[in-house]
Amino acid sequence: MAKHCALVGNQNSGKTLLFNVLTGMNQKVGNWPGVTVERKDGIIKGTNVGITDLPGIYSLSPYTSEEEVSRRFVVEENPDLIINIVDSTSIERALYLTSQLLELNKKVLVVLNMEDILEKKGYKIDSQKLSEKLGTTVVSISALKKTGIKELIQTIDESDRLVKTNTEKPIFPNEMETLITDIISKLDKDVEEKRFAAVKVIERDSRYYSKFYREEFEKKITDLENKFDMDSEQMVASFRYDSIEDIRNVCVEKKEVASVTTKIDKVLLNKWAAIPIFLVVMILVYLLSVGLVGGATVGLVDMLFNGGNAIEFPLPFIDPIVVEFAAEGEGFMGLGPWLAECITNAGGSDWAASLVADGAVAGVGAVLNFVPQIAILFLLISLLETCGYMSRVTFLFDRAFKKLGMSGKSLIPFIVGTGCSVPAIMSARALEDRNEHQMTVTLTPFMPCSAKLPIITCFIAGVFAPLMGEGNTWFITFFMYILAVLVIILAGFLLNKFFVKNKVTSYITELPEYHTPSFSYVAKDVGEKTWAFIKRAGTIIFLCSIVVWVLLNLDYQFRFTTDIEKSLLADMGRTISWVFAPMLGMEFSWGASVSAIQGLVAKEAVVSSMEVITAVEEGGDVFAGNGSFAFFNGFSAMGYMIFTLFSAPCFGAIGAMRRELGSNRAMWKAILFETGLAWVLASAVGIWGVFC
Repeated sequence: MAKHCALVGNQNSGKTLLFNVLTGMNQKVGNWPGVTVERKDGIIKGTNVGITDLPGIYSLSPYTSEEEVSRRFVVEENPDLIINIVDSTSIERALYLTSQLLELNKKVLVVLNMEDILEKKGYKIDSQKLSEKLGTTVVSISALKKTGIKELIQTIDESDRLVKTNTEKPIFPNEMETLITDIISKLDKDVEEKRFAAVKVIERDSRYYSKFYREEFEKKITDLENKFDMDSEQMVASFRYDSIEDIRNVCVEKKEVASVTTKIDKVLLNKWAAIPIFLVVMILVYLLSVGLVGGATVGLVDMLFNGGNAIEFPLPFIDPIVVEFAAEGEGFMGLGPWLAECITNAGGSDWAASLVADGAVAGVGAVLNFVPQIAILFLLISLLETCGYMSRVTFLFDRAFKKLGMSGKSLIPFIVGTGCSVPAIMSARALEDRNEHQMTVTLTPFMPCSAKLPIITCFIAGVFAPLMGEGNTWFITFFMYILAVLVIILAGFLLNKFFVKNKVTSYITELPEYHTPSFSYVAKDVGEKTWAFIKRAGTIIFLCSIVVWVLLNLDYQFRFTTDIEKSLLADMGRTISWVFAPMLGMEFSWGASVSAIQGLVAKEAVVSSMEVITAVEEGGDVFAGNGSFAFFNGFSAMGYMIFTLFSAPCFGAIGAMRRELGSNRAMWKAILFETGLAWVLASAVGIWGVFC
């Protein structure tokens, strides 16, 4: 590789979006701190230049894990070029980090991003003057609109010629510059970043101060503190901002105008309207994804797998529209019945046909039915993330989370968790406070992920639709997500009161400008998440379905049986059914019990297991007739959903919890807490139903 670059910038500066544009990759983009917690590597398109996307930081002082990762890379791993992306709309804050990077003995390329947004706000930055003041090369781009990218890539590729050599221009008062020069002259020759090290000595940064400490330095630092009436760290920061203010006055032309973002925030962040608006937004998300659009597709996909002669289109508050295209008993055969017929016609045995139709196709198809709903949910959440609204949600709930010993930053993993719990749990490492980190890791699995949506939708279609009407069942999905928030609050209160006594933490973030989402990014993001869900159905769910079918068709002597009540699976379920009886309204159901245990492997397996049991038993709808699941009513269905949604997550998420919590003991404590709370809540609902 010819050279390697480090991409460094503040949070919300468009850093990861620029990384995706330069490399053609699709790393997670969000408008909140902690999206990039670990470094990401790639190759810039059309070049042989490597690039590393470092965590978003505000300074090179190691106060957080992100700053530690970034500082170690730029100081110790010696990249050939530091690409410092600067949010043009917040240039004063951004240049603080820039001023530190320019103290390193490395080439620094300053990239002004979002200048188009800046101009709409009535500001303009003179790039040439800024380059002269900083003493390095400055280029302007828009990562979102992909303007200036070609010129940026050329500058990076030919940085030896096109990027100015860092001159380490003095920015502090003469007295401090004299002390810096004195410290530099007395540092060991093998110290590469001498100016950076000298400033850190003055700040009494423990990583440098103890290493290069001299009594004469301490005396001179104390003299400066007395002269300027500030401690050394405050003094350095103050003089940096003085220098940045001078640069701003020279390079930025201002024309005050009320920005669109300011006008929108006056409504969306209004003291009284903010929470109701958020609830309306989420209602619309679930109405569209599970109700109007998503709900219309479930029957269509189900027909592709299992056959049918009609499709229902649910509508809110009125009866669904039913489109019949064939007489009863005719119509589309479906993949499962067609494969079974092909096997039988080819001379195959009945058990082989059943294995394919009732095992593999029924199990996998039961999960894939919900792909359109999940894709639409991913699409709407991704649009809310990339336009800038979700970052305001974290700000909105910061005050409520403080009562639980957490901050608004803890909400980020919960939002990520609507897609998948594994990356959500991993994103909690951006939290600096250890207790807050542990609480967030424990609470994140309570958020219904995409794998849990099939469980909700399955019970909605089979149990709640006859009670509420097809077009109104979207409300149950919305209610389950609101219930998840309430369970998180309850669990957080219990953890903070009895287990993890946590102090109130502060959450400081900058709210980004509202902007049009990058539709290419949104398309890639939704496509990748949806494909990951489909792959799970084709691998884990497929294997689970086969295992369930085999256990349903074998007895203890491993002989083929057509009576599932005598099967291995039924006996296993009866052994543990007493655990689940309270949440099922004191119904001792072996089928519901083994399906709930399947959820530990993958939450979608709950639905596939129920579908396979029904297919082997008698076929038809899961909750119809006299089958194993016909006993479900509103209360037992709600209790069962509460347990499967809020109990211990799948094995993948449990592994992520083990890594983040740091020990098996902490992981098991979290799992037992989650499962115990879920069992108590679910049993309370189930038993309540017995007396109603």
